[in-house]
Amino acid sequence: MLTSNEKRQLKALASTLDTKYQVGKNEISDTVVAMLDKALTARELIKIDVMKAVEVPIMELALDLSSRLNAEIVQVVGRVIVLYRFSKTNHKIKLSK
Repeated sequence: MLTSNEKRQLKALASTLDTKYQVGKNEISDTVVAMLDKALTARELIKIDVMKAVEVPIMELALDLSSRLNAEIVQVVGRVIVLYRFSKTNHKIKLSK
């Protein structure tokens, strides 16, 4: 579980990231989950753009993704979800408590 201070740090880092991943009308498939899993392993922090064709509420989608990826929801703004997962093998982000 992330503290509010850690979330604030991650939000600041996420504001500089480009949105590189999209969830489309097919929503969450095993392929999308595998792609996002690899991205979290490599980067720890990712931004996901949810396309307008997705009918599922954004927060519900974020909760589903976070549970399937074992990641933390940093924030949901509009149609953008920011996820974080600590990587033991490729640790890049240092959070102060």
